[in-house]
Amino acid sequence: MTINGPTSNSFISQRLRLHYVDWGNPDAPPLILQHGGADHCRSWDWVAQELRHDWHVICPDLRGHGDSSWAPDGNYDLNAMVYDFTQLVHTLGYDRVSIVAHSMGSLVTSRYAGLFPEKVRRFVDIEGLGPNLDFMARRTGEATGDRIRRWVLDKRTAAGRLPKKYPTLRDAYARMHEVNKHLTEERARHLTIHGASRNEDGTWTWKFDPHVHVTYFNDLPPEKVADLWEAITCPVLMMHGSDSFCSNPEEDGRIRHFQDARVISYANAGHWLHHDQFDRFIADLRAFL
Repeated sequence: MTINGPTSNSFISQRLRLHYVDWGNPDAPPLILQHGGADHCRSWDWVAQELRHDWHVICPDLRGHGDSSWAPDGNYDLNAMVYDFTQLVHTLGYDRVSIVAHSMGSLVTSRYAGLFPEKVRRFVDIEGLGPNLDFMARRTGEATGDRIRRWVLDKRTAAGRLPKKYPTLRDAYARMHEVNKHLTEERARHLTIHGASRNEDGTWTWKFDPHVHVTYFNDLPPEKVADLWEAITCPVLMMHGSDSFCSNPEEDGRIRHFQDARVISYANAGHWLHHDQFDRFIADLRAFL
């Protein structure tokens, strides 16, 4: 059977129209691929093409990313995005899903997996536990007033920040390649084409809302985040890039908060290890799923 895809679709969450692509094969078990911050759903295209014959692959754009709506109030805290993900699963009518998530997308979906453990069959975390718990404890230990004042200033700065404009799509591509030296030219070009939009004056800007970089002030304290991790009942595969800025969950001890988890570390790979070591990543992913 030939499976064409992806097709673009949308759903409503908290009055926002959010976008996702569907790679077809609806009779297969559902697999949701969730991208990370400042990214977009089409960054999964190579993964989806490999898995779509065995899975019904759905790739959503987080609010404020890709082709999803920007939040009018700039609300990109994790609670809002957890609701969005919950609404996606509800809208599509899935009883149970498997999830592969990267970075901020994993921050969101790991909480979903802890809140609704009966809904998740398998969970793959790619560089997605965030800063280590000691760092989080220091940040949340900041005086409440100081934390809220800093958030107000950060929001005001984001509101006044104009999106970076690139004269040509090639200039945007050059920036994409500069940020991640591990990317091949082909992958960098593809990510740029789907991650940038053309302005009225002919320039190009990235699709994500500048407000997505504002750190939320009212997130859960670290011990409550760990409680949600501990509530996850499905098998968990954690993937870590040796050249990444994130720490290895096995080495920093956070793996102890998961009932059934193991870590794979990728040499010569950074934060986007699913791009950097694609063949090995796909082999490991298939074996786990």
